[in-house]
Amino acid sequence: MAEGYSYSERQPQVMKDYVYVLGEAVKRAPEIRGVPSGVKGLDDLFFKVEMEDGKPVRKPLGGIPEYAVVNLTGMPDTGKSLMAEQFAVKQASMGQKVCFITVESPATFVAAGLRERATAMRIDFDEIEDNIILIDAASNSRLRDDIPTMLDTLAYVYRTYHCHRTVIDSITGLYEAKEMLARSIVRAFFNFMKKWYQTAIFVSQKRSGHDELSAEAAGGYAVGHIVDCTMVLSKEILLSASRAREFKKELGDIVRLFRIDGCRLCGHDTRLHLMEITELGLVEVKEPLVEYLKRKR
Repeated sequence: MAEGYSYSERQPQVMKDYVYVLGEAVKRAPEIRGVPSGVKGLDDLFFKVEMEDGKPVRKPLGGIPEYAVVNLTGMPDTGKSLMAEQFAVKQASMGQKVCFITVESPATFVAAGLRERATAMRIDFDEIEDNIILIDAASNSRLRDDIPTMLDTLAYVYRTYHCHRTVIDSITGLYEAKEMLARSIVRAFFNFMKKWYQTAIFVSQKRSGHDELSAEAAGGYAVGHIVDCTMVLSKEILLSASRAREFKKELGDIVRLFRIDGCRLCGHDTRLHLMEITELGLVEVKEPLVEYLKRKR
């Protein structure tokens, strides 16, 4: 129920503007295109279906679907912020204006991280520094706690800088003390992204009791139900000899895993993939786990 709304006050009304014949609705639907993520191995995991010689054929999308709101969830130190930063840097290098809302770390520290990511990706930071607009919600409690103020600020940035890419790191920080409101807050930002035709990454934190590979985030499964797509990142420290043997690694090694947990806008690879954080601090999605284990036998 919407805030301040009571059914006892309701006057019957037919909402004709929200009734669509499918043929009319599809004319207004955006074309499905890929938006490069800046993450090696990720972009070809999304696909669309086209007719070829009278048969439906899978075609790689070449990125996450444009105008998708993607929930990026995982425990701490799984690579979520790195992946979000790589997306921002890649899109900025392609001439896109990117709005980056930092909720966890002050803007100056995020800027330093983005510079590191650009260097590792062999992208000239001087060429992108004017294409990423930071909103420092980490340093301003009103931006964090007053959603209308945040949305008004976002609208100002979108109008002023003509952004069509948005990163929120993390969306969890906007409801960390009020998880009962998580669904309504995520819904408000989701609808706002759609209104402004944004391709967006929402970074979500997991709680310690959550299953590592589930799509659940702080605020519950309802958060993942709202967005267009969820990507799950996890890690495991191999502390037993049996687990080390299973992965054909050394005792104490870290195994990182990645999977796409559904996407409404297009098809996607459903397998569990190995993931790596390279020595340069970049996230890469590797081969499917089942193929890796077969190869190691």
